[in-house]
Amino acid sequence: MVIDLHNHTPLCNHAEGSPEAYVETALSQGVDIFGFADHAPMDFDPEYRMGFAQMEEYERTVRDLAERYKGRIEILLGYEVDYLPGHMDERVLHASVDYLIGSVHFLDGWGFDNPEFIGRYEGADLDEIWRRYFDAVAAMARSKLFDIVGHLDLIKVFNYRPRTDVRTLAEGALDAIAAVDMVLELNAAGWRKPVGEPYPSLDLLRMAHDRGIAITFASDAHKPEQVGYRRDELCTLAREAGYTRAASFRNRERRMHKI
Repeated sequence: MVIDLHNHTPLCNHAEGSPEAYVETALSQGVDIFGFADHAPMDFDPEYRMGFAQMEEYERTVRDLAERYKGRIEILLGYEVDYLPGHMDERVLHASVDYLIGSVHFLDGWGFDNPEFIGRYEGADLDEIWRRYFDAVAAMARSKLFDIVGHLDLIKVFNYRPRTDVRTLAEGALDAIAAVDMVLELNAAGWRKPVGEPYPSLDLLRMAHDRGIAITFASDAHKPEQVGYRRDELCTLAREAGYTRAASFRNRERRMHKI
């Protein structure tokens, strides 16, 4: 079973191509279960997400595609939600969707994965940044608001590495994820970034497996041609870490599939 649950649409203002083009690429890549999880609206950083008034259009578009392609590919509806206390909105958190991906993109308002703000890394205490990041991931898990953890070690995106072993820094976050039984996505987007490796690393994926954390797969596509990107390598990594099954969701209920 080929699963790909994290993909975007132009409504987020930084993706290209029609939703239909994403689905057609997914079909050509042999994807069986395909999910849209575009950036959910919130009252922060609005230029990189849809507005609240666009939620209805987004949800209708995805549901219409699911009906149109029924029998050829299963299309699911989700949101990628920024974990940002004080800014998350009930209209998103209680939306009628198949799943919610919880992601950390901000530390005290700093968009650490945005190239516009990369200068903040220079001269910074990288160990402290990484600790704060994984503390935020742990808090996101403990909130119990989401089904899937988005790109677990996104903080490595520009390849600014801490002195401390990353396995030590990430341990608390993985324990929190395991405690609430969230699913961890294996995300190909890191191969398209300066870090040049998927999220999470194989070391962290092995730690997740040791804790009984389930996985799913994600292209994190922002263009149709990115759908299915290096999916065979993602599957190889999953199996190397010990995984034989992956998750999808329907109406916030987990389903497990052989990979």
